[in-house]
Amino acid sequence: MKIYDELVARGLIAQVTDEKEIREMVDNGRAVFYIGFDPTADSLHVGHFMALCLMKRLQMAGNKPIALIGGGTAMIGDPSGRSDMRQMMTTETIQHNVDCFKKQMERFIDFSDGKAMLVNNADWLLDLNYIDVLREVGAHFSVNRMLSHECYKQRMERGLTFLEFNYMIMQSYDFFELFQKYNCNMQFGGDDQWANMLGGTELIRRKLGKDAYAMTITLLLNSEGKKMGKTQSGAVWLDPEKTSPFEFYQYWRNVADADVMKCIRMLTFLPLEEIDKMDSWEGSQLNQAKEILAYELTKLVHGDEEAAKAQESARALFSGGGTAANMPKVQLAEEDFTDGQIDLITVLQKAELVSSRSEGRRAVEQGGVSVDGEKMTDIKVSFAKEAFEGEGRVVKRGKKKFCKIIV
Repeated sequence: MKIYDELVARGLIAQVTDEKEIREMVDNGRAVFYIGFDPTADSLHVGHFMALCLMKRLQMAGNKPIALIGGGTAMIGDPSGRSDMRQMMTTETIQHNVDCFKKQMERFIDFSDGKAMLVNNADWLLDLNYIDVLREVGAHFSVNRMLSHECYKQRMERGLTFLEFNYMIMQSYDFFELFQKYNCNMQFGGDDQWANMLGGTELIRRKLGKDAYAMTITLLLNSEGKKMGKTQSGAVWLDPEKTSPFEFYQYWRNVADADVMKCIRMLTFLPLEEIDKMDSWEGSQLNQAKEILAYELTKLVHGDEEAAKAQESARALFSGGGTAANMPKVQLAEEDFTDGQIDLITVLQKAELVSSRSEGRRAVEQGGVSVDGEKMTDIKVSFAKEAFEGEGRVVKRGKKKFCKIIV
C-alpha cells in the first residue's frame, strides 16, 4: 500500500485540493510540506500528536517535512475555536517555548542531513512593513469572505479584535514565504484550519499565477485530537516533567472503548494488517488493545525503557499484587502535618486528585477514594506521619487517578 492510501486507511485525510496531484507527490516522495505549531506553552501536548505522527509517516516515505514554529503568529493568537482572545505573551516567553518545542520534535522528526527543516515565522513576520502588508497581501483578501468562515463567526458575538483578524493573513503569508524560500509545495493542518490554509493557497496563486504549485490537506479529526490533549485535571503534556511517563501511559490506557481502535489506527505505527485483525476485538480484549495503545505511544514519546516501566507499574496497580513504583509521587513535608496528623481531604489536595476540599468530600462520600486498596468512607479520617514512611501509600480516586504519598 502506498503512503497516501495508508493515510486514508488510517482515517487521517479529511479534505484535499487537487487529490490526484497530491497523491502523486506524496507517493513519490516529492512533497515538501509544512505543519505549523504556535508556541503557546513550553511543551507540546497530545493534541499535537496526530500532526507529529503524520510528519513522521511522510518523512519515512521519503517526503521532506518543515516544522514551522509560530514565533510570530503567537504574538497575535489564533481565534479558531476560541470564545475569547488569547493572553498576550512576551517575546522571551515565546522564545523559551520555541526552544522547548524543538527538543521534543526531535523524537519524531529526523532533522539530520537536510531531511527536515525547523523554521520560525518570526524570522520574516517581525520584519514586515505594515504598509507593504496592506498593499501586497491584504489586497488579496475579501473581508466578506473572511467573516463567512466559522473561525471568525464564532467570535463575532463576543467581539473579534483587529489583531486577531490578521491571523489568517499572517498564516497565509507563511505558506507564501515557505513556497518561495524552500520550495514548500504542500501544507497540512487540522480541519479547524481549513479556511486559513485555503487563504495561503489562494495567495500563492494570486501573487505568482495559476500555475503556482501549492496544495492543502487537512487532517481528519485533528480538532478532536486537540481535545484529546485535555483532561479534567488539565493538559496531557509530552514533557515528562509536566506529565510523567506513568501518567501519560495511564491517559491512553483509559481511553473510551469506542475510541481505542481509532487511536491505534491513527496514532500508532503498527501495520494496518495487524490493526485490522484487532477490529473485531470486544469485551476484555479491548483492555488488551488499550495496553497496546498506551505502550506504543509512551514508547514513541518517552522511549522503550520508560514505556516498559509504566506498563509494569500499571499492571501491578490493577492486579492488586504490588505497588506501582513508577507512578506519580508526592512528598509530604513536616509543615503539612498538624500535631503529627494529616486529614484525608488534605492528602487528596496535595496529590492533586481533587481541586478543592468540597470536591474531596464529595469524592469520599460517593465511594470513589481508596488508600492502599481500602475504600475510604469517613471524610474526617486522618493519618499519622508514620503511615507514609518507607514505601509510602497509594491514594486512588476513581479508576484513573493514582498517586503515591511519601514523606
